[in-house]
Amino acid sequence: MNKRFSLKKSIVYLLLISAAVISLLPLYWVFSTSVQLSSYQDEELNNPTSYVNANPPKMFPVGITEYFEHWGKARDAEKAGDVELEAYHRDIMDQIVTDMFSGFKRLFQQNNMGMWFINSLYIGVVVTIGVLLFDSMAGYVLAKKKFPGRNFIFWLIISTMMIPSQVTLVPMFIMVRDLGLMDTHWALILPDLSMVFGVFLMRQFMFSIPDELLEAAKIDGASEWKTYWRIVLPLARPGLAALGIFTFMNVWNSFLWPIIVLNSAELYTLPVGLKTLQDANLADFKLLMSGAAIAAIPMIIVFILFQRHFVKGLTLGGVKE
Repeated sequence: MNKRFSLKKSIVYLLLISAAVISLLPLYWVFSTSVQLSSYQDEELNNPTSYVNANPPKMFPVGITEYFEHWGKARDAEKAGDVELEAYHRDIMDQIVTDMFSGFKRLFQQNNMGMWFINSLYIGVVVTIGVLLFDSMAGYVLAKKKFPGRNFIFWLIISTMMIPSQVTLVPMFIMVRDLGLMDTHWALILPDLSMVFGVFLMRQFMFSIPDELLEAAKIDGASEWKTYWRIVLPLARPGLAALGIFTFMNVWNSFLWPIIVLNSAELYTLPVGLKTLQDANLADFKLLMSGAAIAAIPMIIVFILFQRHFVKGLTLGGVKE
């Protein structure tokens, strides 16, 4: 019985690991191509070799292998006392490092990559804070406050999730235009300060908070705002973390709405800026992958920092009323 269970468990883990590897392969390919050695020439290569456009593609960054090969040769030359040969190999090592990171260098020197990154980060942080505040308030009221029509209001809010976002593009555009917010970051911030999914997630999570704690706070004389701020929010931290990750990812990767309302290059977010970069450098895969790698790094950092709260928030959010 134990052997059968162990075999079944091993198969499950094998399938999960295989699925994870397949899912991460495109991300690995982005980072690998961004630091792939473009071309260089030394005495062992008669002609410069392009590894970025190699067919079949190189799965492992060639520059790393070449760097350590010349590093070993430089060490051997240093031990042998051959200063000229050592200097030659170290010069090749410098060429390799320069070439490997040339895509990132050109991104920031020839484009507004830094400004696009800051714009996306600024908008993502502001919208995430707004969503966490407003959606947690709504979730708290809909979960813990009893008033006539509470369930009707909740289901009315949830029903809007059935409306495709493309349907609301024209009305939102007209509203933003009439308010004079076109070509400003407010056109990206204000429409996203609350999410229907966030209201649903926070309401479900608020059900896991014991009513006795809220009643005890009231007995101790805590105001409604103090109860919400000092008791509800700390207990809802896992749910807030899950909602924060979802929101930040959604805003960071948003493309259609920003490209509609923004016209000035200095106001572009990172996805819009990368699109203009792709249009201007269609065949420069190293440059494009370098931009994609920079766009992916914040998402990876956010998920790594909050993954524990993220998983906990999703699991505890399943408590029913």
